[in-house]
Amino acid sequence: MSQRIPVGLIDDIPDGSNTFVEVNGKDVAVFRVGDQFYAIDDMCPHAGASLSGGHLEDGVVTCPWHYWRFRLTDGAWADNPRVKIGCYPVHVVGDKIELEVPDKT
Repeated sequence: MSQRIPVGLIDDIPDGSNTFVEVNGKDVAVFRVGDQFYAIDDMCPHAGASLSGGHLEDGVVTCPWHYWRFRLTDGAWADNPRVKIGCYPVHVVGDKIELEVPDKT
């Protein structure tokens, strides 16, 4: 099962930027590209850097420490798509942003 967690308002995240949220004890980065919102795990699996502090370009965020690049659409490492981080559906309801995450266990 999954649940939707409200994490903010659409106006809180300008186009081309992101925010960091904690959901069920997990750090998640929420990105805005145009009118689309994406959510991935905030921690790079290589060395633990915060991806919300990375550079965003063409739907890919680059880790600020060692430049690993992750696609926002599916959380895959752009250089080796077999490596993935968590990726969460984002729903916009009115002016609110909601993340769809697995139930906390």
